[in-house]
Amino acid sequence: MPARTPFQCLTLLLLVLPFCLLAAYLVAQFPHAPEITHIHPSLASLSHTSKSWDVYPEDFYDGGAYVTLPYGRVRYWMLGPEKGKKVVLVHGLSIPAMVWRDVAPALAGRGYRVLLYDLYGRGYSDAPETTYDAPLYTMQLALLMQHVKWAKAKVVGLSMGGGVTAAFSLYFPSLVDGKIALIASTGLVEAGDISRTMRFMSSPIVQAVASSPPVRFYLQRLANTTYPDPLNEIVRLQSAHLPGYNPAIASSLRDGPVRGLTPVFEQLGASDLQVLLIWGTADTVVPYKYAGLMQTLLPRSELVTVDGGKHDLTTSHPATVIAALVRFFESK
Repeated sequence: MPARTPFQCLTLLLLVLPFCLLAAYLVAQFPHAPEITHIHPSLASLSHTSKSWDVYPEDFYDGGAYVTLPYGRVRYWMLGPEKGKKVVLVHGLSIPAMVWRDVAPALAGRGYRVLLYDLYGRGYSDAPETTYDAPLYTMQLALLMQHVKWAKAKVVGLSMGGGVTAAFSLYFPSLVDGKIALIASTGLVEAGDISRTMRFMSSPIVQAVASSPPVRFYLQRLANTTYPDPLNEIVRLQSAHLPGYNPAIASSLRDGPVRGLTPVFEQLGASDLQVLLIWGTADTVVPYKYAGLMQTLLPRSELVTVDGGKHDLTTSHPATVIAALVRFFESK
């Protein structure tokens, strides 16, 4: 058999080489297991001597418990009579479930069975290294309701929690008991209405710098000073001591249910869902103009206007919020 010429050898090599490289690639890639999402700890990881336990202790409400879900542990509380009408409360962007401190016990005292919890990355719920978008938040609530064995409930969302509630109602309509309430809700916010500081801080590059040890040490030194408002205090403590908190806030602003939910509201507007909107005329975080925009998309919704009310309606006007919710829940 005559020996192959160099040209023939080169040709054969070029024909065989791609298959060899492909086989090597497949062999090299197949054994690797999928990457596991890194989970940052919650306030529960801090020493009990931390100021966070004075401002927002683990037992801030009665009936507290934890459940481990795919993206980490979630802290939740259940208040009120077990046979009461079921209501879920969803907090907003930066302040955990303590923002319902006046509303949740009042609803429980009126006979409602209230479920409230900390969103991923806030308070006593873990902070996964992932995208904080509507699917993440809505799946968290759906799995939590499954855990507590609730077939359906009325849902109330505050600020970003309103965006979560709207998306949840569209993605999991069978879990919603016919009514939702949106308090100063996000979902339609335009970039121009997000402060320059928030937009700057939501940048991935800025977040990388903010997560560096020197910056975190500086934030922790600042957090040692006392702040008179516990709601602002808990924001500072989370920012300083929880490595997953600032990235969760930044991702929520970039990817979460703050903007871009027009299609969601349009589809909800075409459904039989009953919607209550509660808004303050002096809201500078989610301006009052968005109440009108939501009413356009939700033509059968009801709007309760709080004259002079700002964004913190659950703490500044709790009686108004409670009365509006109870009347809405009890109406036909």
